[in-house]
Amino acid sequence: MREVAEGVLVHESDFIQSNSVVVQGDDGVLLIDPGITTAEMSCLARDLRGLGEPVVAGFSTHPDWDHVLWHRDFGKVPRYGTARCSDSLHSLLAHADWKDRVAEGLPPEYAGDIPMELLGLLTGLPEGATRIPWNGPKARIIEHQAHAPGHAAVLIDGPGVLVAGDMLSDILMPFLDLEAKDPLGDYIAALQIFENMAHEVRTVVPGHGSVGGADQLKARIEQDLAYVCDIRDGKVTHDPRVGPSATLDWLPDVHQWQLERLATREHNGDAG
Repeated sequence: MREVAEGVLVHESDFIQSNSVVVQGDDGVLLIDPGITTAEMSCLARDLRGLGEPVVAGFSTHPDWDHVLWHRDFGKVPRYGTARCSDSLHSLLAHADWKDRVAEGLPPEYAGDIPMELLGLLTGLPEGATRIPWNGPKARIIEHQAHAPGHAAVLIDGPGVLVAGDMLSDILMPFLDLEAKDPLGDYIAALQIFENMAHEVRTVVPGHGSVGGADQLKARIEQDLAYVCDIRDGKVTHDPRVGPSATLDWLPDVHQWQLERLATREHNGDAG
């Protein structure tokens, strides 16, 4: 773990630079999006014990499998998500074959190392909830309709840390919620929310990628907006995250897949 702001620490996974966020409170820590492998989470739990910091609450920014994991060593504590996030997970877990459904999306090289037993066991907060209930710094829920159902960033007041979930990454371009009515419009609206609150943010922690300062927040909002607007306007994007120099060589394929899905939606009259 490394401290990125006063009272806020980050543990980075080998899997797509996934960031688990630890927020120190009065009685223990709030754990946001812990992951990814059993060994990594066990290490995180061990580090917290070494600091004398019990986990007192958890929060998942959205229902993607890599953001709703848990380890028994964290303890049986309240684990929260937005109402829509929780509803999405409850629908998944209601299927007898839910583990098989999740397994289809797991990277093969990590599949055997990802704990499934406690996946997705969240308590949905009331619709429109704006704070995570815990005894520590005010953790403001910034819910929006981009990337996934019930996706939420969390702003830690005081240190001004924005935990962005699967947005504002320096290595991943925007991943759209292609099941939404208006994926592009939703994403633009979410970026506008971040722009409007940028003056409150001193550190941004994406779900995947590098932690950045206030200057990086502005740059990432602009880069993500340019990518989404290029798609909306039918332009060829020059976003380096999906070009020949992309950090991850599979991202150009994801980009092309998004274009094809959006084109199919428009052909079928489903575009927002």
